[in-house]
Amino acid sequence: MAEKRPATPGEPRISVKAPLGFSFVLGLIAGVVTLVFSTGGTAHTPRWDLAAIAFGVAFIVCLVVAAMLSMSYKENAQHLGKGSGVNLTSAERLAQNQRRQQKPRNDDGGSRQ
Repeated sequence: MAEKRPATPGEPRISVKAPLGFSFVLGLIAGVVTLVFSTGGTAHTPRWDLAAIAFGVAFIVCLVVAAMLSMSYKENAQHLGKGSGVNLTSAERLAQNQRRQQKPRNDDGGSRQ
């Protein structure tokens, strides 16, 4: 059996249970909604064929979108957080702003009129 170990950051997710469950639930909702609205009232027979098609389409589309989103995740390289301008980390930016605010002002102290 494969050993279960905690996932480390930057490692791709191995489990497919969450995307499958999410896709199944959304597919089930689409199937039930299609079944109710395509029947057209209590005098008609339920349209199971349309409900099954809606379930299948919603399930596959949600599964493909979840797979594409999970594949697009990528950690930023460490060197991107260093530097100046937009590449500064938020902690460095905060420290710079605090240093700027704490500097004594060299103006005459009077107000302009």
